[in-house]
Amino acid sequence: MTGRRVVCVALAAYGLVVVPLSLAAQGSRREVPRVSMAPLTGRDSFDRYCANCHGVSGRGDGPVASSLKTFPSDLTSLTSRHGGDFPRRQVRDYVEGTGRSLATHGPTQMPFWGSIFRWLDTEPRTQVRIANLVAYVESLQAGPAPKVATTPISGGELFQTFCAPCHGASAGGDGPMSAQLRRQPPDLRRLQIGNRGQFPGPLLERIIDGRQIGAHGTRSMPVWGDVFFREPGASRTDADQRIDALVDYLRSIQERPA
Repeated sequence: MTGRRVVCVALAAYGLVVVPLSLAAQGSRREVPRVSMAPLTGRDSFDRYCANCHGVSGRGDGPVASSLKTFPSDLTSLTSRHGGDFPRRQVRDYVEGTGRSLATHGPTQMPFWGSIFRWLDTEPRTQVRIANLVAYVESLQAGPAPKVATTPISGGELFQTFCAPCHGASAGGDGPMSAQLRRQPPDLRRLQIGNRGQFPGPLLERIIDGRQIGAHGTRSMPVWGDVFFREPGASRTDADQRIDALVDYLRSIQERPA
């Protein structure tokens, strides 16, 4: 009950209508299913929940910033404002809602994200999400821009890094995160068989790039084209090459009809 009250307070701070729990209890008592908030990468969480106020670069220049009573902090200067050490524990406590030692917002303008994440997702995924989010804020700290590795990355390596958590190391749809998803990931080894013997290369390119998310029903699958493009120093050509490498890898693991 306490967690839901915190969520209601946080939502009210954004001007959203909050129905009192006593009134909600008068209606149906059906349990509301939890919402899987995949993906868990720090950048995705930041873009979805923080960038509106703090801006995509973390400098406090988000589209909602000018409407807030207290201007959002420049998150890229946390390390410099703390003697060269990133205040990881303080940032985590602030996101969790257990500490407000960083005077970034007023007492209620920033939601208690820890409680909100737990309300919408499972505890193990919430812990991973918060840890990744803190790590991403740390990566935003002012300094020389990281360079993209010049060593070519194979499609197999890309698959194991970005796809295997859901689709499984062998692409059979049995990854460690598959049980957390509302829809079972498909067996990517049987795409050609399921398409009358023709490998659906162009379709896969659009799905991975994000232009055909409807094929997955929801956004449970990350828009990898956008993720690849937004890597520090990456270009659209770099993103397209990664997509091509992934598609080539999937083509190479297709099962053949008996």
